[in-house]
Amino acid sequence: MAAAVQYYGTGRRKTSTARVFLRPGNGTISINSRAFDAFFPTEALRTQIRRPLVLTENADKFDILATVEGGGVSGQAGAVRLGITRALVEYNAELRKSLKAEGLLTRDARAKERKKYGMAGARKRFQFSKR
Repeated sequence: MAAAVQYYGTGRRKTSTARVFLRPGNGTISINSRAFDAFFPTEALRTQIRRPLVLTENADKFDILATVEGGGVSGQAGAVRLGITRALVEYNAELRKSLKAEGLLTRDARAKERKKYGMAGARKRFQFSKR
């Protein structure tokens, strides 16, 4: 028996990590064994995740199975999107150019800046008193 064909991509964003598997199917998306619509509450996040699939016209060709850890919903959505994009490139290297032009292959490195000592936050200072 031949092993089922699947494509893998790892996505990261902020403190979230997503492991994404693309398997030939009819477009079902499952995240942490939960329905896609139940896992991501807003339509904006769902649209963001589907973007690489819609752009490459592969939305109904693959079933997506993803496991996501860490962070909040926004970071997790970004991680899943990058994972899907990388898995699509593994499936077909010719898609790379169109995905790169849309900026989907770039890992968004923005993360929370650490708090510094002697300050109220990362940049905010305590109130200055002249006297």
